[in-house]
Amino acid sequence: MPIVRQCRILQLARSGVYRKPVQDRDRNQEIKRSIKEIHDLHPYYGNRRMCGALRDRGYNIGRCAVRTLMRKMNIKPIYRKPWLSKSNPDHKKYPYLLKDLEIKHANQVWATDITYIPTARGNCYLVAIIDWASRLMLSWRLSNTMDTTFCLDALHEAIDRYGTPEIFNSDQGSQFTSLEFTNSLISNGIKISMDGKGRWVDNVIIERAWKSVKYEEVYLKAYESITEAREGLNAYFNFYNYERRHQGLDGRTPYEVYSGTIPKQRSAALNKRLALKSHAQLSLSVRPF
Repeated sequence: MPIVRQCRILQLARSGVYRKPVQDRDRNQEIKRSIKEIHDLHPYYGNRRMCGALRDRGYNIGRCAVRTLMRKMNIKPIYRKPWLSKSNPDHKKYPYLLKDLEIKHANQVWATDITYIPTARGNCYLVAIIDWASRLMLSWRLSNTMDTTFCLDALHEAIDRYGTPEIFNSDQGSQFTSLEFTNSLISNGIKISMDGKGRWVDNVIIERAWKSVKYEEVYLKAYESITEAREGLNAYFNFYNYERRHQGLDGRTPYEVYSGTIPKQRSAALNKRLALKSHAQLSLSVRPF
C-alpha cells in the first residue's frame, strides 16, 4: 500500500513519515550528561540555575537551550507546589492574631501547614504542628489524600501529648477552616488565628521548618513508597526535636527550649488559678450588711 494511502487512512501528515529523526550532536550528549550529574547533586535546580552551573563548567549555552534539553530528558526541579491548601469560600475565616505579639514561651502559639512529599509511586502529603516559641514538632501525619482527617489526627495527638495552646495559627486552607477542625479548637478553648491570603510570612516558622525537612531529609533520599517516607520522616523528626541545634534558639534543641519554658507557663497558670480561687472564697466570706 502506498505511503500516501496509509497516511490518509491513519490521518497522519506525510511530512512526519518521510522526515528522519535528527540525531543529537556529540556536544548535546555531553551537556545532557552534565545536566544529569548536576540534577543528581542539586535536584531543586531549575533551568536558570542549571544554565549557570553549566556555564561554570565551561559550556557556552543559553537558558532556552537548557530548558529544551531538560524537557527532552524529562528532568524537572523538585520544589514545593503552590495551592496545596485551597480555600473554601463557604467556610468562616478568622483574623490573624500574631501581629506585634511577643511569643515567649511554649504552648503560647502553635502553627500548622501542609506540604507535599515526592515518592516513586506519586506524591503524598505531610501535615505537621509546631510550637512557635521552641520550634518543637509536636505531631505530624502523612496521607495520600488532601482531606481533613489526617489534619485532625495530628491535632488530637498534639493536644493529647502536650496540652492546649493559647493560639492556633494556620493558613486559610479548607482543611483548617472546616467545621470539624475549627470546632475541635474552639471546644478546647483555643483561639483561632489564620494567615492573610497569600501571606506566607504570617506562618514563617513552619515555612522555615519545611525548608529544613526538604533539604536535610527529603531531597537527599528517593522514597519508594509512603511507608518508606513515614519511616524516614519519623527518624528525621526525632533528630530535629532532640539533637538538631538551631541557630535561632541560641544553639539549643527544640526540646531543650520547650522543656525550659513550659514549667514557667504552668506555674503562672497555676498561680492564676489559685488567685482566682482565693478571690472567689474572699467574695463568699464577705457578706453585705
